[in-house]
Amino acid sequence: MRIFIALDLDDAIRQRIGRFIEGVRGFAPDARWVLPESLHITLKFIGERPAEMIEDIKRVLAGVEMAPFDLSLEGYGFFPTAKSPRVFWVGIESGLQLLQLAKAVDEMTSALGIPKEQRRFSPHLTLARGGGESGAPSWRKGDRPNRNFQLLVEKLSRFAAPEFGTMTAREFFLYQSQLLRGGSRYTKLERFALR
Repeated sequence: MRIFIALDLDDAIRQRIGRFIEGVRGFAPDARWVLPESLHITLKFIGERPAEMIEDIKRVLAGVEMAPFDLSLEGYGFFPTAKSPRVFWVGIESGLQLLQLAKAVDEMTSALGIPKEQRRFSPHLTLARGGGESGAPSWRKGDRPNRNFQLLVEKLSRFAAPEFGTMTAREFFLYQSQLLRGGSRYTKLERFALR
């Protein structure tokens, strides 16, 4: 099973971002846009794991202890840069809490032999990918200007950074990701309350 751990979005924020996507997707028609109903804030991508390991992962994630916290979704950017973009994203502001949650999830899952993250956690919400390349934030060999996002970068530079709202993170989820012809389908396998 291909799995990851993420926060879901409040419906009001999801709708605002959906309207934003509809307003700008014409400036990057060849990019692969995320469907609004699939938007999530990834805490840790685990990848392929045997189905029998899922119960162990659920057990360790149930041990994460953290209080609910607020986060704001605002602004946008491109990974690795606007000049050589692979990914178009919305920014997330949350103080240290989101970083602490991602770190706790990383620590708990490492107890099962799942490798710890090597990259610094970079909170963002992916809206579109410019091609089949990696979505990693850091610069990669072969990064170059990407025509898929050229017009989008130009158009967005003329407007103020959007604000999508603030929500309280009260839970996170273990998801299954299924790669399908029309894009990925995400299924929630388990809910974990922040308390």
